[in-house]
Amino acid sequence: MSEKVDYSKGIYDAKQLGVPRMLILGVQHMFAMFGATVLVPLLTGLSVSTTLLCAGLGTLLFHLITKGKVPAFLGSSFAYLGGFAIVSNSGANPENLPYACAAVAFSGLLYVLVSLLISTFGIRRIMKFFPPVVTGPIIISIGLILAPSAVSNCSTNWLLAIVALGTVIVCNIWGKGMVKILPILLGILVSYVVALVTGAVDFTPIAEARLIGFPVHREAMGLFAIDGSEKFISALFTILPIAIATMMEHIGDIAAISATTGKNYIRDPGLNRTLMGDGLATTMAGLLGGPANTTYGENTGVLALSKIYDPLVIRIAALFACILSFCPKFEAIINTIPSAIIGGISFMLYGMISAIGVRNVVENQVDFTNTRNLIIAAVILVSALGFNSVGGITFAVGGVSITLSGLAIAAIAGIVLNAILPGNDYEFDANEGTGEGASLRV
Repeated sequence: MSEKVDYSKGIYDAKQLGVPRMLILGVQHMFAMFGATVLVPLLTGLSVSTTLLCAGLGTLLFHLITKGKVPAFLGSSFAYLGGFAIVSNSGANPENLPYACAAVAFSGLLYVLVSLLISTFGIRRIMKFFPPVVTGPIIISIGLILAPSAVSNCSTNWLLAIVALGTVIVCNIWGKGMVKILPILLGILVSYVVALVTGAVDFTPIAEARLIGFPVHREAMGLFAIDGSEKFISALFTILPIAIATMMEHIGDIAAISATTGKNYIRDPGLNRTLMGDGLATTMAGLLGGPANTTYGENTGVLALSKIYDPLVIRIAALFACILSFCPKFEAIINTIPSAIIGGISFMLYGMISAIGVRNVVENQVDFTNTRNLIIAAVILVSALGFNSVGGITFAVGGVSITLSGLAIAAIAGIVLNAILPGNDYEFDANEGTGEGASLRV
């Protein structure tokens, strides 16, 4: 007779549960990340299959670098949506997507650089350059820049958009257990059923798609878009500043995972290792033609519910994601989702991105009675939205035309102002995190 397992204090070794249970737990984690992860390629025009492969491989790489100690899943980051939209002109120039992916790869190397700086100088000294008065308004700007595209997609079929949006709200407010953790996935499923009933789904791509295929295509890879062209350099200046915000998100997520499991992962294996793991996973994803990776709060929620804290279960989920990426027919099914449903989901999502930026500022108690802070936030917001509305600033360097997007100008201006204006008294506390959301990812 098997010994009864005590879940009350958490399970740190899932092997005692047996292989069947471990596999089921892995599937549960895969479903937790699924809705948000596949939404990113749907919004950007990237490949769903490539995205799933990059999420799986990125998670496994992260676990390798962090010595297999941190139970984190790396899925698609929504923070980079604004960058992809700017580089591809909101999808009007999909041929520019490989340049955006190449820039994403370099943004991952920025993580690695900060990781090395933390190892050398200590985390407090480095984070002084990226206080919430800089990162908060940048996150707010990303959501506001994306807002028009959400309304544009919704306008193609407001019924489906409202059903999708309403489902996400209901699941977030009144949902219990897994329902509360999977609002995006459920929002897509419920509105998709309505789309089926109303005849708004075209099944032709499913019939034409193969059952098995390779998820990476050479023409979409960021690896082959790394060159000296103005498109690549402009994409680089647009995408790189976003990493400033996502690094802050990463720190908050690692703090949240530590609080959930009762182990301080910021100390062991160390924030330098977790940042490096996240950064290298993002670099790999960009080179293969996928979106940037980020640690997923949805999976942290599953950890809290299940009390199974063994990183092995997360690695099983990563393997399932890799296997699923080799099915083009599955990607075809995902691509039949009407744009109005995507609009309804992104209507909430883009607003949440900006709201999380506001919460970042509030929870870190940024003092806006201080004129210094008001100036920094004001310059960031006006630069991001104002310059974005006119297509950024274009200038020539060595015969190459470079375009700085509003987001890039805002980030540069914010960091410089924070560094030169007197009164920078921000002190980073690794135990407090950054107050990032858990259900909807930035």
